[in-house]
This record gives sequence, C-alpha cells and structure tokens, in this order.
Amino acid sequence: MTDPRGGRRCHTPLNALHSAVYFSPEFDKEMEALGLAKAPGAYFSAPGYFAARSAAMGAVGPGTVTAAFFNFSHALIARHVPAVWAVAAPEQVLAARLRAADRLLRRLLGDGATASGEMAEAAELARHAAAGCVRAGRPLGSAEADQPVAQEPHLALWQAATVLREHRGDGHVALLTQAGLDGIEALVSHTSSGRGFTPAFARATRGWSEEEWSAAQERLRDKGLLDAEGRLTEAGTALRAELEHETDRLAAGPYDHLGAAGVARLTELAGGFAATALGNGAFPDGIFGRR
Repeated sequence: MTDPRGGRRCHTPLNALHSAVYFSPEFDKEMEALGLAKAPGAYFSAPGYFAARSAAMGAVGPGTVTAAFFNFSHALIARHVPAVWAVAAPEQVLAARLRAADRLLRRLLGDGATASGEMAEAAELARHAAAGCVRAGRPLGSAEADQPVAQEPHLALWQAATVLREHRGDGHVALLTQAGLDGIEALVSHTSSGRGFTPAFARATRGWSEEEWSAAQERLRDKGLLDAEGRLTEAGTALRAELEHETDRLAAGPYDHLGAAGVARLTELAGGFAATALGNGAFPDGIFGRR
C-alpha cells in the first residue's frame, strides 16, 4: 500500500460495526437467554462479553482471557471465567453473538442496506482482507478466523471485521508489552490522550479501582509519560503515536493483501454503513472521549 495509514482508516469503520454488538440490547437479550445477564445499571453484560469475545478460543480459563484481553483486571475476569462455561458452551455463545449481530445490524442499517449489493461487495472485500491475516502470535484473531463464514453478507462482513479487529488488537498488545506497559498503564495512557473511552468508563468496565488507577498514573509519572495533572507528557504523546504507527505496520498485511483500490472501496462502503449505525445510536452516549 502506498499509504501506511490506509489500513487504519479502513479499520476504524469496520471496528465500529464490530464492537457495537457488545453494547447492544440485542446482545444483552441473547446473553440473558443463555443465563449470562448483565448486572443492573451496567453498560453491558460482563459475563456475556468475556464469554462471547473469548469463545472462539474454546472454554479457556481466566489466565488466558486476561492475557488476550490485556487491559482488563484479572480479578474481574476471574469473577466470571470459567464460571460462564458451566452456564453455556462456547458454541452456544458464538451462535448467540451472531444472532445479536444479525438483529443489531438490521436495526441500525435497515433491511434494505443489509440485503444490498453494496453490502455484498463490502463483505467480499472484507473477507479478502481477512484472508491476509497472519495466525502466529495472534490468538484472538486466529481463533476468530476459524469460525465458519455466514451466508448472509452483513454477517459475513461482521465476521470479517471481527477477525481484522482482533488481528490488529493482538499486534497492539505485543507492542504494549514491548513498551513496558502493563494492562492498566496502557489503558490510563490511552484515555489520557483524550481518545477512546473516557477514563471513568474505562475504569469501571475494565474492573479497576480508583486506587489501582491512581497507582498506575503514578507509575506513568515515574516513567516520564504523564504529568502532574494526568495529561500525557511530550514523551507520553510520542510513545502513543509510535505505538499506533507500529500497530499500523503490524496490521498492514490484510490491507496489503486486499490492495490499495480494494482498501479504498472497503473504507468507503464500511464508512457509509458505520456512519448510519452511529447516527442511529450504535453506542451509549458519553462513553468516548474525542472521536
């Protein structure tokens, strides 16, 4: 690809389509039907999320989930895993997740869009890109790539977006580890940039206490990455930029495989679908910083 950031521009709308499922009432209902209901007042079903996002790897234990998810508290994960597998098998969870994606995309985009030629084209392009993902060192991406492809184009697009998202995330985790950041430090430094989730939402949903959050901030200050007011220093800003640049590099394979013209077209199509989804309330209000 001539533009190394082209993959990131394509990833952004695809990731929005992928991740909206976990915040949706459709997902909550499917998880509740399995016995994995969310707690009252919670943004999403924690047991359902841990089960649904890890189910492609099988009935894994809490250590595996913590290692793969990276920025969640192990104590929070261990509260739900492996208990979720006594409630529902991974195959049941994956089927419920796909049903939730089906209902969600139909609600956000409309039946006309989900059955459109543009959707079929986007699905084919996304699947072609996902075929270029590497497997070694990518536990979540590789596990998702093993899932049977749905016949319906909007679900095939969602599945390919999921493979691409997890493939990118696996590479990002490797880079965070190389940079010497643990899970909560990575989360604090990212939210301090003003992008992604707000600090309050990230802390609550990832299972970190205020004391743990403050301790991570102090460690980042000791590393010269955070200032006294909790903002990124020049070194912290440079590190986050380098991490994103290197993540783009490690995630480039699928988009190189698709080719520049295909990436441009997929970005256009996915961008249109994502814009519609966001306009129709794909995510709860107030959970993101700058978008």
